[in-house]
Amino acid sequence: MRIFHITSHAVLESAQLPTQMPGQGFVWMAFARREFEVLQQDIQNTLEKLCGAQLVDLHVQDVLNNQLPSHYDYTSDYNLMVFRRLAAGQSESDLSRPGEILHRSRDKGGPPVLHRIDTSPVAFVVFDRLVLTVHPTDCNVRDSFAARLLSAAQSTSNSANQRLPLSPPDLMLRVISQMVDGYLNLRRELTRQLDHWQTELINPNARFKNWSALLDARLSLHHLDEICEDQRAAIQDWIDALDSVSLSHHAQPRAFELLKVRSRDVLEHIERVVHHVRRLEQSAETAVQMHFNAQSNRTNEIMRTLTVLTAIFLPLNLITGFFGMNFENFPVLHDEHALWWTLFFMCALGVALIVFFWRKRYLGSSH
Repeated sequence: MRIFHITSHAVLESAQLPTQMPGQGFVWMAFARREFEVLQQDIQNTLEKLCGAQLVDLHVQDVLNNQLPSHYDYTSDYNLMVFRRLAAGQSESDLSRPGEILHRSRDKGGPPVLHRIDTSPVAFVVFDRLVLTVHPTDCNVRDSFAARLLSAAQSTSNSANQRLPLSPPDLMLRVISQMVDGYLNLRRELTRQLDHWQTELINPNARFKNWSALLDARLSLHHLDEICEDQRAAIQDWIDALDSVSLSHHAQPRAFELLKVRSRDVLEHIERVVHHVRRLEQSAETAVQMHFNAQSNRTNEIMRTLTVLTAIFLPLNLITGFFGMNFENFPVLHDEHALWWTLFFMCALGVALIVFFWRKRYLGSSH
């Protein structure tokens, strides 16, 4: 549990649940999912005391569900945003089912290999002056963002203080933006591995054997596309909710406009991830099709060469077949020069057929 009191120029951290709302700024209450489940009643009482409202039972179930997709919901008292982050290593989701997103590791002496890891949902409950977040256990996103907040608050420069969030929605969007950056960074690893596979697939002299890994990567890319679509839908719903709020009724029009700009920026980053993932899917599909086309062309060339060789030796076999017949009177059978004339004729016929097929480009490379 980490509790922060955030103002425009300072950030104070506490290890206890607040008993009253501070005069300025807002409060950020961050919990691990298991911790939130254990302290659920105390947290509900604190929300009732500070904000005059508690979480709806269905929303509590959503917050505690570690398999929930990204989505947005709201009540008259608060907004609920669930956003799936990219997780690495073992987490609470690994105990229930394997993850679905790609992660890079490196085999000794080989190319980078993509393995499945998991995504974990992070829940944001946004009140007017309080934001409650529920994270997976040992969440790096929460800890890194908290470290940035404390570092910016300790700095004496004005630019550092301007990086402090101005409201609970601003803090939520900044944390979400940090999560999306993890997906943007993942693009380089995905591109690197798929480019390596595409090179192997297109190489006509190489025998591609990593079909199971390629299929697993394509399935994971498809699942990543679905996750990003859920994220985009959730942020779009949030933007629509902001658009429905009249600017004239907002206390700080400038801060409200900046909030909408930051929301659109997060949406644009998610759309970039979706666009890149779909481009990778198309590239992988194109590489597989090119591989099978190349293999088909190679098979056709081999069959053409074998057919030409068969056509060359077929008349030669026909000639030798005559000498294998059991006839008493064969005109050239008892001639002492018949063997040499026959061999000369067969060689000349074979060379003539080879030259003929070569000029027709039935032999050799067609390029």
